[in-house]
Amino acid sequence: MALAGLSALFLSLPILVLVARAIFDGSLARALTAQVVLSALALSLATTAISLVITVAFGLPLAYVLARRRFRGAGLVEAIVDLPLVLPPAVAGLALLLLLGRRGFLGGPLDAIGIEIPFTTLAVILAQTFVSAPFFIRSARTGIASVELDLEAAARVDGASDIEVFRHITVPLAGSALAAGLVMSWARSLGEFGATIMFAGNIEGRTQTLPLVVYGEFQGGDLDGSIAAAAILVLAAFGVLVAVRLLHWGRALDIRSLG
Repeated sequence: MALAGLSALFLSLPILVLVARAIFDGSLARALTAQVVLSALALSLATTAISLVITVAFGLPLAYVLARRRFRGAGLVEAIVDLPLVLPPAVAGLALLLLLGRRGFLGGPLDAIGIEIPFTTLAVILAQTFVSAPFFIRSARTGIASVELDLEAAARVDGASDIEVFRHITVPLAGSALAAGLVMSWARSLGEFGATIMFAGNIEGRTQTLPLVVYGEFQGGDLDGSIAAAAILVLAAFGVLVAVRLLHWGRALDIRSLG
């Protein structure tokens, strides 16, 4: 018990000190009216929302295939999906830059037709999607795989099409895992830093998300501003984790859902 208590204290005390400092010295209240923080918060909310839509649009079909189809190379595909989870974020940003930068593999041809991605808001969205999509895909795959095939087969016997089976049987029964994956993916997008600063830069009003404000304020010598912005992120992340558990979506946080 003593060791467990020490572990809990080690994990919680730094966060508690940060949030308490931001609240009691008034920097949190000031940050909520600071233009740089409000601008970054608005950009973060907008880009993470778009990132989430992209993740669902492309990630849900992939999760379904991984859950329901057996094909050669499936293990390799799953490893590729998991890779952003273990890559250092800076490496992810560098990889995106080498792919989509002006002289990148795809960036060169895109630049030739007038499409520039690095150091734009679109780059922020792509960086967030790249690092956060695996959280949704893995959770969705686990949820879909848990739906009994007999239920889907019975619906087909009754005349339902594959799309109708997916919409009315698979998605509702896997709903908890899908919702948990969405929440965790959004939270990861909100906290993304390394890939964003490498691929999109730190341009106020354009690519400066809230985590970049934490870094920028600290680098500029404004410790209170950095602490306040960090506290906003901590409170948002804590709210997400509480929601996951209160709504019984905790299995999305279970390490077994990554297997």
